[in-house]
Amino acid sequence: MPAVIRARDVARILEPYPPSQWTDDGWLPGYRVAQDGRRQVNVFHDGPGEQDGLDTYQLELQAAGYCVIPDQQPGGGRRRLHITRP
Repeated sequence: MPAVIRARDVARILEPYPPSQWTDDGWLPGYRVAQDGRRQVNVFHDGPGEQDGLDTYQLELQAAGYCVIPDQQPGGGRRRLHITRP
């Protein structure tokens, strides 16, 4: 069973990259983390370059020892990364 994980710890690994930010014109490109229960964090890339951003985040998080599973929200929704701790 995966260990407890916190969104702030995942965000700390991604600090070298810009966080996403909403403006009146839409999303400025960047990452966003969201807690999904005690044992999972989801990572999204908002704005243009979604797949490239997720690929970059996946490599960074795997290098930091996290288990990263690419996923897509049901019904053809947003792509995201499920992050857990082994």
